Amino acid sequence: MSAAPHYVPSPTPDLARVQRALISVSDKAGLIELGQALAAHGVEILSTGGSAKSLRDAGLKVVEVSDHTGFPEIMDGRVKTLQPAIHGGILARRTDDGHKKAMADHRIAGIDLVVVNLYPFEATVARGADFPTCVENIDIGGPALIRASAKNHDFVTVVVDPADYAAVITELASNKGATTLALRRRLAAKAFSRTAAYDSAIAGWFARHEGETFPERLTVSAGRVQTLRYGENPHQQAAFYSDGSKRPGVATARMVQGKELSYNNIGDTEAAYECVAEFSESAIVVVKHANPCGVAVDKDQYAAYLKAYACDPVSIFGGIVAVNRTLEARTATDLAKLFLEVVIAPDATPEALAILAAKKNVRVLLAGTLPDPATAGMTLKSVGGGYLFQTRDNGHLKKSDLKVVTKRAPTAQELDDLLFAFTVCKHVKSNAIVYAKDGATVGVGAGQMNRRDSSRIAAIRAAESGVAAGLKTSPAVGSVVASDAFFPFADGLLAAAEAGATAIIQPGGSMRDKEVIEAADDAGLAMVFTRMRHFRH
Repeated sequence: MSAAPHYVPSPTPDLARVQRALISVSDKAGLIELGQALAAHGVEILSTGGSAKSLRDAGLKVVEVSDHTGFPEIMDGRVKTLQPAIHGGILARRTDDGHKKAMADHRIAGIDLVVVNLYPFEATVARGADFPTCVENIDIGGPALIRASAKNHDFVTVVVDPADYAAVITELASNKGATTLALRRRLAAKAFSRTAAYDSAIAGWFARHEGETFPERLTVSAGRVQTLRYGENPHQQAAFYSDGSKRPGVATARMVQGKELSYNNIGDTEAAYECVAEFSESAIVVVKHANPCGVAVDKDQYAAYLKAYACDPVSIFGGIVAVNRTLEARTATDLAKLFLEVVIAPDATPEALAILAAKKNVRVLLAGTLPDPATAGMTLKSVGGGYLFQTRDNGHLKKSDLKVVTKRAPTAQELDDLLFAFTVCKHVKSNAIVYAKDGATVGVGAGQMNRRDSSRIAAIRAAESGVAAGLKTSPAVGSVVASDAFFPFADGLLAAAEAGATAIIQPGGSMRDKEVIEAADDAGLAMVFTRMRHFRH
């Protein structure tokens, strides 16, 4: 298509009188109130289908679009608003002499307000409709109307969201049936965002249907949930957006108390809830700066909490606590003694909520259910000049997936702890080392530039928590150790052995695997390979 011709725009008025409106909506919320307001200002209403019926049933006068255009709806309603009488009436600049002449010559009446909700394509896909049904719910006329109206916002008011009806009604009342340029521009921007999101949803659905994980052109659409006080630091701006996927977590949770969530709160809470969802037993996860600093499972929730707390009683200060069961009063009593940023759980007993209510600043989120760790999905990271897109790390291991590579095989208890530790390791920033014993972390080393230092830090944390608990020996003694990636040298493994670890789980795959296995054998360690890595940057 050739470029738009060059022309000098005619003057733009601040106030644009609404004399004729076109209404075609799938969401009927607020429709009657809007129609009544328009009628009160003598606005002629054009409509069709269900929108026209709803307005007529409310006693409002409506002109059918086909009567206005002189052309009937055809092709099962696929063609009804794609007419010069409609688009000419929307696109004409009211102060342009040439446009006014064309309107007169072709008997085109101006349309000053366009109210359109698109066919519910996203909802149709979400309920699992078949391919032909999804295709039939791709709106054509609606996006064309919206784009035409938004382009000519100098003269036309476009509304795509029932939430904006009140603003239009207020302006009509304040300006004798006219809208301001400021409102028209704001609504036009919102309209273009809506059609962009709609097209993005369609393109993404087609790509998935065709088996394209990474299509040639990628569009990402999200709706703003809230602007935030600031970003990661006070000098940064931030906002929280939802992609509409409804994955249980921060985006879907009901906030029952506390201050507004911050940028860091949202990221840390998501990390905690995704981690706690990994476990079938009652689990507690404590997160600080997106890293688990205490994780434990037990048949009893309070027992799990005590074990998770014991892992790092220092780092829990100002942390995030996630629970994978209904939060109980006994656990809430101990949580209320701490300074915490967020507590998130699927639900909470009334007693637990009453206890936490005494800590007015702590944010309490109830997510209703847990995310499925095995569900496929995508993650997005921005880099200079572009984005990195990848599938979510939904890797999961069973005991049968593990390969014993040392002379000594792990005991049954060691094997349970190894799987637990490796699951936690998946959620720790690389380089990641996790010490665990009896279904609880006892030391976590995260984010170091080499694996040896991560191992040493985890051992130090274990020793310190042992002192705090009044233990005679470090909890690392008799523990197992998980590494998110292979040991490139034996030094990290030997550091774990020195701390008292008895078994190791790691992906394997290093060119020095033989050397590392021999070192494990010499130290009397049992070691298993997973052949699955869990880097997390």
